[in-house]
Amino acid sequence: MPSSISLARLAWRNIWRNTRRTLLTLAGIVFGVFFAVLTTGLADATYGDMINYAAKMGVGHVSIEHEQFIEAPSLEHTVQIDEALQKATREDARVAHVSRRISGAVLVATADGNQGVSMMAIDPANEGEETLLFLDEISEGALFARAEDRTVTMGSALAQNLGVGLKNKVVVTATSKSGDIVTAMYRVSGLITTGAPSIDRGLIILPLAAAQDLLGYEPDEVTAAAVYLHDHRDADAVTQRLAGLTDAPSVAVDWKQSQPELASFISMKEVSGVIVQALVMVMLAAGIFNTIFVSVMERRHEFGVLRAIGFSPTELFRMVNWESFWIACAGLLASALLVTFPYLKIAESGLDYSKLIEPGMEVSGVAMDPIMSIGIYPVNLLIIIAVVFLGTMTAGLIPAWRASRTEPIEAIHR
Repeated sequence: MPSSISLARLAWRNIWRNTRRTLLTLAGIVFGVFFAVLTTGLADATYGDMINYAAKMGVGHVSIEHEQFIEAPSLEHTVQIDEALQKATREDARVAHVSRRISGAVLVATADGNQGVSMMAIDPANEGEETLLFLDEISEGALFARAEDRTVTMGSALAQNLGVGLKNKVVVTATSKSGDIVTAMYRVSGLITTGAPSIDRGLIILPLAAAQDLLGYEPDEVTAAAVYLHDHRDADAVTQRLAGLTDAPSVAVDWKQSQPELASFISMKEVSGVIVQALVMVMLAAGIFNTIFVSVMERRHEFGVLRAIGFSPTELFRMVNWESFWIACAGLLASALLVTFPYLKIAESGLDYSKLIEPGMEVSGVAMDPIMSIGIYPVNLLIIIAVVFLGTMTAGLIPAWRASRTEPIEAIHR
Protein backbone atom coordinates (compact mmCIF):
# COMPACT_ATOMS: atom_id res chain seq x y z
CA MET A 1 0.00 0.00 0.00
CA PRO A 2 1.64 3.28 -1.10
CA SER A 3 2.12 6.00 1.48
CA SER A 4 0.85 9.55 1.15
CA ILE A 5 4.37 10.70 0.27
CA SER A 6 4.59 8.10 -2.50
CA LEU A 7 1.20 9.16 -3.87
CA ALA A 8 2.26 12.82 -3.77
CA ARG A 9 5.48 12.06 -5.70
CA LEU A 10 3.60 9.97 -8.24
CA ALA A 11 1.00 12.72 -8.69
CA TRP A 12 3.73 15.34 -9.22
CA ARG A 13 5.27 13.23 -12.00
CA ASN A 14 1.84 12.62 -13.53
CA ILE A 15 0.99 16.30 -14.03
CA TRP A 16 4.21 16.79 -16.02
CA ARG A 17 3.67 13.86 -18.34
CA ASN A 18 1.85 16.29 -20.64
CA THR A 19 3.90 19.43 -20.11
CA ARG A 20 2.11 21.64 -22.61
CA ARG A 21 -1.31 20.92 -21.16
CA THR A 22 -0.08 21.58 -17.63
CA LEU A 23 1.60 24.85 -18.65
CA LEU A 24 -1.60 26.02 -20.35
CA THR A 25 -3.52 25.23 -17.16
CA LEU A 26 -1.01 27.15 -15.04
CA ALA A 27 -1.22 30.07 -17.48
CA GLY A 28 -4.97 30.12 -16.98
CA ILE A 29 -4.52 30.23 -13.20
CA VAL A 30 -1.99 33.06 -13.51
CA PHE A 31 -4.38 35.05 -15.69
CA GLY A 32 -7.26 34.47 -13.30
CA VAL A 33 -5.20 35.53 -10.29
CA PHE A 34 -3.85 38.60 -12.10
CA PHE A 35 -7.35 39.67 -13.16
CA ALA A 36 -8.74 39.13 -9.66
CA VAL A 37 -5.85 40.95 -7.95
CA LEU A 38 -5.97 43.84 -10.42
CA THR A 39 -9.72 44.41 -10.25
CA THR A 40 -9.90 43.88 -6.49
CA GLY A 41 -6.89 46.14 -5.91
CA LEU A 42 -8.42 48.85 -8.08
CA ALA A 43 -11.70 48.59 -6.21
CA ASP A 44 -10.07 48.59 -2.76
CA ALA A 45 -7.88 51.62 -3.52
CA THR A 46 -10.39 53.61 -5.56
CA TYR A 47 -13.34 53.14 -3.24
CA GLY A 48 -11.13 53.68 -0.20
CA ASP A 49 -9.87 56.95 -1.68
CA MET A 50 -13.42 58.05 -2.47
CA ILE A 51 -14.57 57.29 1.08
CA ASN A 52 -11.60 59.13 2.59
CA TYR A 53 -12.14 62.01 0.16
CA ALA A 54 -15.79 62.26 1.18
CA ALA A 55 -14.80 62.13 4.86
CA LYS A 56 -12.40 65.02 4.34
CA MET A 57 -15.17 67.07 2.80
CA GLY A 58 -16.40 67.64 6.31
CA VAL A 59 -18.52 64.72 7.49
CA GLY A 60 -15.72 62.43 8.67
CA HIS A 61 -15.84 58.64 8.59
CA VAL A 62 -18.21 58.84 11.57
CA SER A 63 -20.06 61.86 12.89
CA ILE A 64 -21.85 62.72 16.11
CA GLU A 65 -24.89 64.83 15.30
CA HIS A 66 -28.53 65.51 16.09
CA GLU A 67 -30.80 62.55 15.41
CA GLN A 68 -32.86 64.62 12.93
CA PHE A 69 -29.92 66.25 11.16
CA ILE A 70 -29.65 63.71 8.31
CA GLU A 71 -33.31 64.04 7.40
CA ALA A 72 -33.42 67.79 8.04
CA PRO A 73 -29.93 69.38 8.03
CA SER A 74 -31.00 72.56 9.77
CA LEU A 75 -28.88 74.95 11.84
CA GLU A 76 -31.51 74.49 14.55
CA HIS A 77 -30.54 70.81 15.04
CA THR A 78 -27.48 71.11 17.26
CA VAL A 79 -25.56 68.94 19.71
CA GLN A 80 -23.25 69.63 22.65
CA ILE A 81 -19.71 68.37 21.96
CA ASP A 82 -17.68 69.16 25.07
CA GLU A 83 -14.03 68.34 25.75
CA ALA A 84 -14.92 65.24 27.79
CA LEU A 85 -16.78 63.66 24.84
CA GLN A 86 -13.96 64.56 22.44
CA LYS A 87 -11.40 63.00 24.79
CA ALA A 88 -13.43 59.80 25.16
CA THR A 89 -13.72 59.59 21.38
CA ARG A 90 -9.99 60.10 20.81
CA GLU A 91 -9.13 57.33 23.32
CA ASP A 92 -10.14 54.76 20.69
CA ALA A 93 -6.96 53.65 18.89
CA ARG A 94 -8.91 53.46 15.62
CA VAL A 95 -9.71 57.19 15.79
CA ALA A 96 -7.19 59.54 14.17
CA HIS A 97 -8.84 62.92 14.80
CA VAL A 98 -12.01 64.66 16.01
CA SER A 99 -13.17 68.03 14.68
CA ARG A 100 -16.19 70.08 15.69
CA ARG A 101 -18.15 71.61 12.82
CA ILE A 102 -21.18 73.75 12.03
CA SER A 103 -22.79 73.16 8.65
CA GLY A 104 -25.99 74.33 7.06
CA ALA A 105 -27.52 76.54 4.39
CA VAL A 106 -26.92 80.30 4.33
CA LEU A 107 -27.39 83.19 1.92
CA VAL A 108 -24.31 85.06 0.72
CA ALA A 109 -24.89 88.52 -0.74
CA THR A 110 -22.80 91.24 -2.38
CA ALA A 111 -23.57 94.39 -4.31
CA ASP A 112 -23.69 92.27 -7.49
CA GLY A 113 -26.15 89.65 -6.26
CA ASN A 114 -26.80 86.85 -3.79
CA GLN A 115 -26.72 83.07 -3.73
CA GLY A 116 -27.77 80.30 -1.40
CA VAL A 117 -24.80 78.10 -0.48
CA SER A 118 -23.61 75.47 1.96
CA MET A 119 -21.80 76.89 4.97
CA MET A 120 -19.17 75.12 7.05
CA ALA A 121 -17.70 76.63 10.22
CA ILE A 122 -14.39 75.26 11.52
CA ASP A 123 -11.68 75.97 14.06
CA PRO A 124 -8.46 76.43 12.02
CA ALA A 125 -6.35 75.46 15.04
CA ASN A 126 -7.95 72.00 15.02
CA GLU A 127 -7.89 71.37 11.29
CA GLY A 128 -5.37 70.25 8.70
CA GLU A 129 -5.11 68.69 5.26
CA GLU A 130 -5.72 65.28 6.85
CA THR A 131 -9.16 66.41 8.11
CA LEU A 132 -10.37 68.90 5.51
CA LEU A 133 -9.28 68.60 1.91
CA PHE A 134 -10.33 72.18 1.14
CA LEU A 135 -7.30 73.42 3.04
CA ASP A 136 -5.10 71.91 0.33
CA GLU A 137 -7.18 73.46 -2.45
CA ILE A 138 -6.84 77.17 -1.61
CA SER A 139 -5.88 78.75 -4.93
CA GLU A 140 -5.74 82.37 -3.76
CA GLY A 141 -5.19 83.97 -0.36
CA ALA A 142 -5.26 81.85 2.78
CA LEU A 143 -7.56 80.35 5.38
CA PHE A 144 -8.50 82.59 8.31
CA ALA A 145 -6.06 82.23 11.20
CA ARG A 146 -8.36 82.15 14.23
CA ALA A 147 -11.84 80.87 15.07
CA GLU A 148 -12.83 84.41 16.11
CA ASP A 149 -11.80 86.15 12.88
CA ARG A 150 -14.35 88.02 10.79
CA THR A 151 -13.17 86.58 7.50
CA VAL A 152 -14.37 83.78 5.24
CA THR A 153 -12.97 81.42 2.63
CA MET A 154 -15.20 80.49 -0.31
CA GLY A 155 -15.28 78.58 -3.58
CA SER A 156 -13.63 80.39 -6.47
CA ALA A 157 -16.62 79.92 -8.78
CA LEU A 158 -18.93 81.29 -6.08
CA ALA A 159 -16.72 84.37 -5.70
CA GLN A 160 -16.77 84.88 -9.45
CA ASN A 161 -20.56 84.60 -9.56
CA LEU A 162 -20.88 87.18 -6.78
CA GLY A 163 -18.24 89.46 -8.27
CA VAL A 164 -15.90 89.48 -5.27
CA GLY A 165 -12.22 88.84 -4.71
CA LEU A 166 -9.74 88.78 -1.86
CA LYS A 167 -10.38 91.33 0.92
CA ASN A 168 -13.80 92.20 -0.50
CA LYS A 169 -16.80 92.10 1.83
CA VAL A 170 -19.73 89.68 1.73
CA VAL A 171 -22.86 89.55 3.85
CA VAL A 172 -23.90 86.18 5.29
CA THR A 173 -27.56 85.70 6.23
CA ALA A 174 -28.78 82.68 8.17
CA THR A 175 -31.52 81.45 10.47
CA SER A 176 -30.35 81.37 14.08
CA LYS A 177 -31.01 78.63 16.61
CA SER A 178 -34.05 80.52 17.87
CA GLY A 179 -35.46 80.92 14.35
CA ASP A 180 -34.51 84.58 13.87
CA ILE A 181 -32.94 85.93 10.68
CA VAL A 182 -29.37 87.05 11.45
CA THR A 183 -26.75 88.71 9.28
CA ALA A 184 -23.04 89.51 9.54
CA MET A 185 -20.39 90.99 7.28
CA TYR A 186 -17.09 89.26 6.57
CA ARG A 187 -14.06 89.83 4.39
CA VAL A 188 -12.87 87.21 1.91
CA SER A 189 -9.51 85.77 3.01
CA GLY A 190 -9.11 82.93 0.53
CA LEU A 191 -10.57 81.19 -2.53
CA ILE A 192 -10.91 77.42 -3.01
CA THR A 193 -10.64 75.53 -6.29
CA THR A 194 -11.28 71.77 -5.97
CA GLY A 195 -12.43 70.85 -9.47
CA ALA A 196 -15.83 69.72 -8.15
CA PRO A 197 -18.43 72.21 -9.45
CA SER A 198 -20.83 71.68 -6.55
CA ILE A 199 -18.08 72.76 -4.12
CA ASP A 200 -16.47 75.57 -6.08
CA ARG A 201 -19.88 77.13 -6.78
CA GLY A 202 -21.61 76.46 -3.49
CA LEU A 203 -19.32 76.47 -0.42
CA ILE A 204 -18.32 79.09 2.11
CA ILE A 205 -16.17 78.40 5.20
CA LEU A 206 -16.56 80.53 8.36
CA PRO A 207 -14.53 80.67 11.60
CA LEU A 208 -16.21 78.47 14.22
CA ALA A 209 -16.45 80.98 17.07
CA ALA A 210 -17.66 83.72 14.74
CA ALA A 211 -20.36 81.41 13.37
CA GLN A 212 -21.43 80.42 16.90
CA ASP A 213 -21.74 84.10 17.80
CA LEU A 214 -23.79 84.77 14.64
CA LEU A 215 -26.16 81.85 15.21
CA GLY A 216 -26.54 82.26 18.97
CA TYR A 217 -24.82 78.99 19.86
CA GLU A 218 -23.14 78.15 23.16
CA PRO A 219 -19.33 77.58 23.16
CA ASP A 220 -19.67 73.75 22.93
CA GLU A 221 -22.67 73.82 20.59
CA VAL A 222 -22.22 72.66 16.99
CA THR A 223 -24.15 70.72 14.39
CA ALA A 224 -21.70 67.79 14.33
CA ALA A 225 -18.37 66.37 15.41
CA ALA A 226 -16.50 64.75 12.52
CA VAL A 227 -14.55 61.64 13.57
CA TYR A 228 -11.69 60.54 11.31
CA LEU A 229 -10.38 56.96 11.36
CA HIS A 230 -7.08 55.39 10.39
CA ASP A 231 -9.03 52.79 8.37
CA HIS A 232 -12.51 53.51 7.00
CA ARG A 233 -13.41 49.82 7.39
CA ASP A 234 -13.61 50.39 11.17
CA ALA A 235 -16.51 52.82 10.74
CA ASP A 236 -19.21 50.37 11.84
CA ALA A 237 -17.35 49.30 14.99
CA VAL A 238 -16.49 52.88 15.98
CA THR A 239 -20.09 53.97 15.36
CA GLN A 240 -21.36 51.30 17.73
CA ARG A 241 -18.85 52.36 20.38
CA LEU A 242 -19.78 56.06 20.08
CA ALA A 243 -23.45 55.17 20.37
CA GLY A 244 -22.70 54.20 23.97
CA LEU A 245 -21.03 57.55 24.68
CA THR A 246 -23.80 59.81 23.42
CA ASP A 247 -27.20 60.67 24.81
CA ALA A 248 -30.34 61.73 22.91
CA PRO A 249 -30.77 63.73 20.81
CA SER A 250 -27.14 63.04 19.79
CA VAL A 251 -26.45 59.98 17.64
CA ALA A 252 -23.40 58.43 15.97
CA VAL A 253 -23.67 58.11 12.18
CA ASP A 254 -21.20 56.38 9.86
CA TRP A 255 -20.27 57.55 6.35
CA LYS A 256 -22.73 55.17 4.70
CA GLN A 257 -25.61 56.99 6.37
CA SER A 258 -24.24 60.50 5.85
CA GLN A 259 -23.24 59.78 2.23
CA PRO A 260 -25.98 57.41 0.95
CA GLU A 261 -25.39 58.21 -2.73
CA LEU A 262 -21.71 57.36 -2.44
CA ALA A 263 -22.50 54.20 -0.44
CA SER A 264 -24.99 53.08 -3.12
CA PHE A 265 -22.51 53.78 -5.91
CA ILE A 266 -19.76 51.77 -4.21
CA SER A 267 -22.13 48.92 -3.34
CA MET A 268 -23.35 48.70 -6.94
CA LYS A 269 -19.79 48.69 -8.30
CA GLU A 270 -18.68 46.07 -5.77
CA VAL A 271 -21.55 43.76 -6.72
CA SER A 272 -20.80 44.08 -10.44
CA GLY A 273 -17.10 43.46 -9.73
CA VAL A 274 -17.87 40.31 -7.75
CA ILE A 275 -20.08 39.00 -10.57
CA VAL A 276 -17.34 39.54 -13.17
CA GLN A 277 -14.72 37.89 -10.97
CA ALA A 278 -17.06 34.98 -10.27
CA LEU A 279 -17.52 34.41 -14.01
CA VAL A 280 -13.75 34.44 -14.53
CA MET A 281 -13.26 31.97 -11.66
CA VAL A 282 -15.97 29.67 -13.05
CA MET A 283 -14.27 29.69 -16.44
CA LEU A 284 -10.93 29.02 -14.74
CA ALA A 285 -12.39 26.12 -12.74
CA ALA A 286 -13.94 24.71 -15.93
CA GLY A 287 -10.55 24.80 -17.63
CA ILE A 288 -8.87 23.05 -14.71
CA PHE A 289 -11.66 20.45 -14.59
CA ASN A 290 -11.24 19.80 -18.30
CA THR A 291 -7.48 19.33 -17.92
CA ILE A 292 -7.76 16.87 -15.04
CA PHE A 293 -10.75 15.06 -16.51
CA VAL A 294 -9.08 14.52 -19.90
CA SER A 295 -5.94 13.34 -18.13
CA VAL A 296 -7.96 10.81 -16.13
CA MET A 297 -9.87 9.52 -19.18
CA GLU A 298 -6.60 9.07 -21.11
CA ARG A 299 -5.19 6.95 -18.28
CA ARG A 300 -8.07 4.51 -17.81
CA HIS A 301 -5.86 1.61 -18.87
CA GLU A 302 -3.14 2.75 -16.45
CA PHE A 303 -5.64 2.95 -13.60
CA GLY A 304 -6.83 -0.56 -14.43
CA VAL A 305 -3.27 -1.85 -14.12
CA LEU A 306 -2.80 -0.02 -10.80
CA ARG A 307 -6.00 -1.61 -9.50
CA ALA A 308 -4.80 -5.01 -10.64
CA ILE A 309 -1.50 -4.70 -8.76
CA GLY A 310 -3.15 -3.70 -5.51
CA PHE A 311 -4.18 0.00 -5.61
CA SER A 312 -7.51 0.56 -3.88
CA PRO A 313 -10.22 2.98 -5.16
CA THR A 314 -9.39 5.29 -2.24
CA GLU A 315 -5.73 5.43 -3.23
CA LEU A 316 -6.60 6.30 -6.83
CA PHE A 317 -8.95 9.00 -5.56
CA ARG A 318 -6.22 10.41 -3.33
CA MET A 319 -3.64 10.31 -6.13
CA VAL A 320 -5.79 12.38 -8.48
CA ASN A 321 -6.55 14.76 -5.61
CA TRP A 322 -2.81 15.14 -5.13
CA GLU A 323 -2.56 16.10 -8.81
CA SER A 324 -5.17 18.82 -8.21
CA PHE A 325 -3.20 19.95 -5.18
CA TRP A 326 0.05 20.23 -7.14
CA ILE A 327 -1.65 22.14 -9.96
CA ALA A 328 -3.12 24.57 -7.42
CA CYS A 329 0.21 25.08 -5.65
CA ALA A 330 2.16 25.44 -8.90
CA GLY A 331 -0.43 27.87 -10.25
CA LEU A 332 -0.33 30.05 -7.14
CA LEU A 333 3.47 29.99 -7.08
CA ALA A 334 3.62 30.99 -10.76
CA SER A 335 1.07 33.72 -10.04
CA ALA A 336 3.20 35.09 -7.21
CA LEU A 337 6.25 35.18 -9.48
CA LEU A 338 4.53 36.63 -12.55
CA VAL A 339 1.88 38.91 -11.02
CA THR A 340 3.88 40.69 -8.31
CA PHE A 341 6.04 42.85 -10.60
CA PRO A 342 3.27 44.20 -12.88
CA TYR A 343 1.07 44.75 -9.83
CA LEU A 344 3.77 46.82 -8.11
CA LYS A 345 4.38 48.83 -11.30
CA ILE A 346 0.70 49.64 -11.68
CA ALA A 347 0.44 50.42 -7.95
CA GLU A 348 3.34 52.86 -8.27
CA SER A 349 2.06 54.81 -11.28
CA GLY A 350 -1.69 54.15 -11.21
CA LEU A 351 -3.97 53.89 -14.25
CA ASP A 352 -4.83 57.04 -16.19
CA TYR A 353 -8.43 56.96 -17.39
CA SER A 354 -8.91 60.71 -17.81
CA LYS A 355 -10.15 60.15 -21.36
CA LEU A 356 -13.07 58.09 -20.04
CA ILE A 357 -14.51 60.71 -17.66
CA GLU A 358 -15.60 64.28 -18.08
CA PRO A 359 -13.64 67.05 -16.30
CA GLY A 360 -15.14 67.77 -12.89
CA MET A 361 -17.15 64.53 -12.81
CA GLU A 362 -18.22 63.72 -9.26
CA VAL A 363 -20.21 61.20 -7.23
CA SER A 364 -22.18 62.62 -4.30
CA GLY A 365 -19.97 65.72 -4.38
CA VAL A 366 -16.77 63.63 -4.55
CA ALA A 367 -14.58 64.61 -7.50
CA MET A 368 -13.43 61.61 -9.55
CA ASP A 369 -9.65 61.34 -9.69
CA PRO A 370 -8.57 60.65 -13.31
CA ILE A 371 -5.61 58.58 -12.01
CA MET A 372 -6.80 55.26 -10.65
CA SER A 373 -4.69 54.01 -7.76
CA ILE A 374 -4.37 50.34 -6.83
CA GLY A 375 -3.80 48.69 -3.47
CA ILE A 376 -5.39 45.42 -2.45
CA TYR A 377 -6.30 44.76 1.17
CA PRO A 378 -4.40 41.74 2.58
CA VAL A 379 -7.62 39.99 3.59
CA ASN A 380 -8.94 40.22 0.02
CA LEU A 381 -5.67 38.81 -1.32
CA LEU A 382 -6.01 35.86 1.06
CA ILE A 383 -9.58 35.35 -0.15
CA ILE A 384 -8.40 35.22 -3.78
CA ILE A 385 -5.71 32.68 -2.90
CA ALA A 386 -8.23 30.56 -0.99
CA VAL A 387 -10.80 30.70 -3.80
CA VAL A 388 -8.26 29.66 -6.44
CA PHE A 389 -6.93 26.83 -4.27
CA LEU A 390 -10.35 25.52 -3.24
CA GLY A 391 -11.69 25.95 -6.78
CA THR A 392 -8.84 23.86 -8.18
CA MET A 393 -9.31 21.16 -5.57
CA THR A 394 -13.07 21.10 -6.18
CA ALA A 395 -12.57 20.87 -9.95
CA GLY A 396 -10.57 17.69 -9.39
CA LEU A 397 -13.17 15.87 -7.29
CA ILE A 398 -15.24 14.43 -10.15
CA PRO A 399 -12.19 13.24 -12.16
CA ALA A 400 -10.81 11.70 -8.96
CA TRP A 401 -14.11 9.93 -8.36
CA ARG A 402 -14.14 8.62 -11.93
CA ALA A 403 -10.61 7.31 -11.47
CA SER A 404 -11.58 5.52 -8.26
CA ARG A 405 -14.50 3.77 -10.06
CA THR A 406 -12.17 2.11 -12.56
CA GLU A 407 -12.78 -1.63 -12.95
CA PRO A 408 -9.44 -3.45 -13.51
CA ILE A 409 -10.49 -6.05 -16.09
CA GLU A 410 -12.70 -3.72 -18.12
CA ALA A 411 -10.07 -0.91 -18.14
CA ILE A 412 -7.22 -3.25 -19.14
CA HIS A 413 -9.19 -4.79 -22.03
CA ARG A 414 -10.32 -1.35 -23.20
